[in-house]
Amino acid sequence: MSKMTESLSTMEKALEVNLDNRIYGTFAEIGAGQEVVRWFFQAGGSAGTIAKSISAYDMVVSDSIYGKCQRYVGQQRLQDMLDYEYDLNIKRLEYGRGDSTCFFSFADTVSARNFSGTNKCHGWLGVKFQSRPGDDFSQIIIHVNLKDKTNSLQQEALGIVGVNLIHSAFNLAHRPENLLESLLDNLSRDRIEIDMVEFKGIEFRRVDNRLMLLNLVKLGLSDAAMFGPDKSVLLPSSVFYKKSVIVERGSFRPVCNVNIDIMETALEQFSEEIGVGTEEIVPIMEITMNNLMQGSGSIDLHDFLARADMLAASGYKVLISNYKEYYRLGHYLRMNTNRPVAVAMGAASLMELFNVEYYNDLEGGILEAMGRLFKNQVGLYVYPWQYKDELITVENFKVDSDLQMLFDFVKVHGKVKDIKNYNPEYLSVYSRKVLKKIADGKPGWEKDVPEAVAEVIKERKYFIK
Repeated sequence: MSKMTESLSTMEKALEVNLDNRIYGTFAEIGAGQEVVRWFFQAGGSAGTIAKSISAYDMVVSDSIYGKCQRYVGQQRLQDMLDYEYDLNIKRLEYGRGDSTCFFSFADTVSARNFSGTNKCHGWLGVKFQSRPGDDFSQIIIHVNLKDKTNSLQQEALGIVGVNLIHSAFNLAHRPENLLESLLDNLSRDRIEIDMVEFKGIEFRRVDNRLMLLNLVKLGLSDAAMFGPDKSVLLPSSVFYKKSVIVERGSFRPVCNVNIDIMETALEQFSEEIGVGTEEIVPIMEITMNNLMQGSGSIDLHDFLARADMLAASGYKVLISNYKEYYRLGHYLRMNTNRPVAVAMGAASLMELFNVEYYNDLEGGILEAMGRLFKNQVGLYVYPWQYKDELITVENFKVDSDLQMLFDFVKVHGKVKDIKNYNPEYLSVYSRKVLKKIADGKPGWEKDVPEAVAEVIKERKYFIK
């Protein structure tokens, strides 16, 4: 068992693995050199750890070993590599040393900076391993974005995170939150970002990957992470690739009919206006870390899973983000797709958007924020708000007098639009009132939430005192 991992250098981690006579396996690396295995060779004692090291750079050679694939820097190719090398180790070596050895396969497939600097610099890394001799497999997969400006520095960062992954798999599998934190030991977010992680296998049978994604953002390894309604881990850049996106931000405590109506009506209108079918648009429900912390500085994991389960019952993908400001969310989405992007919101949220105090940290204040938000193809679709006896819409929306010209400008240019086909019955539905009814055990709240959501709340006793 390791010392505290954060106190170890990368070379010390590699040596510690090499000196553990339980651990034995294969390294398969495509792209950015053989930077991970290099650390183990240099550390000394590598014969005790490395059964084989391979780099199948040629596509024909790679296909002949691992089978054909559509994307060579992708999750499926990584999984093919991990499975092939792991199974081969078991087949070849189990008879002779299976009683005393934890077999593993490590793989990465990477696109580091090319000569002209025109490619996206990212990669997939994974380790498939036995925690104890003879165990069924466990596996950890991560996706990284390489931020260094040169190929050599990207290779170095890749090698370090790979060593961290292998070392932590054998030392911190029983503490997955600590394992996550250790992945950037001897690195920083300025050099590498980890925006996807997936745990599976016998060692992680009780791990909820949604909580692991939440921890990615909470720990600062990434500013955003995504999961599907089936609890599957998703890579946002893959989900958004060549797709238009519409996102709705909310607390979703609970998910109410009005939340669904905002998304469905905005999606239909957005689809008509950009001239594509709704199947070509990715609808996303977003929860911000600021929302989850609710000013307390800590996150109630049970509360988070309640929201996640309700959104899953509604059939939506969920984005967890650290983008408190809408302009940062817009920039993130635009970085991941070249198609139009929309944000669906209620008129009450529009008031917050035009609050100048919201942008005190920006040198250009609200003008800079609006310029960033509405740059390129980002637009807002606004659901009306029944405020006392007045229906607040984009058309009658009032801002401070010194902001009125700014608001009129974005409205005239079609950046802010009213949602048209909303359901008037939902205007009186407020999540806080519904939440209080549930907590107090009062009847009638079921009519204010989707049927599937009501079933989840009752079955799992969410929000009930």
